[in-house]
Amino acid sequence: MTPETIMSIFLGIGLAASVGFRVFVPLFALSLAGYYNIILLNENWMWVASMPAIITLGIATIAEIFAYYIPWFDNLLDTIAIPLAAVAGTAVMVSTAADLSPIITWSLAIIAGGGTATAIKGTSASTRLTSTATTGGIANPIVSTVETGSSIVMSIFSIFIPVIAIALVILFFFVIRKLYKKIFTTKPKPLANNN
Repeated sequence: MTPETIMSIFLGIGLAASVGFRVFVPLFALSLAGYYNIILLNENWMWVASMPAIITLGIATIAEIFAYYIPWFDNLLDTIAIPLAAVAGTAVMVSTAADLSPIITWSLAIIAGGGTATAIKGTSASTRLTSTATTGGIANPIVSTVETGSSIVMSIFSIFIPVIAIALVILFFFVIRKLYKKIFTTKPKPLANNN
């Protein structure tokens, strides 16, 4: 594997992680980066770098960001966004994979791209659900702002410094693992013995 191929894989995984926070932010970033020839897209995905794609994805990005600030609608969006994140994570991985056979490209796209996006989207959806349950949704705009910021930062690092993006993905998975371990290994407190 060439260094360019490895960087294209890191780019795809980083963008897939970004999809886990906001579906359209990394797609819009990918579109702009392709349009300005910052990154090389897979030849079947050159349409992503077209002006109609930039306009469409730009509008979708703005709509998605603002929709997450609407109380209770944000939780509804998560139910739609989880499967959409799997598809978008797979798509960004396929669009950036360079010099790989189709079987390796699609395997990586489904496992690394779709899997990464789904894991992060599932965790962020759980965080928002917890926020809704514990604060009545008052803290949800804070969660939404952090998610949008994370998506933007991950997209920028993925495009310009993919090595840092992959390090952040590893960090995200470490945090997710810690959270799940904490949630699922909490033992119930024993009842007091009245004898």
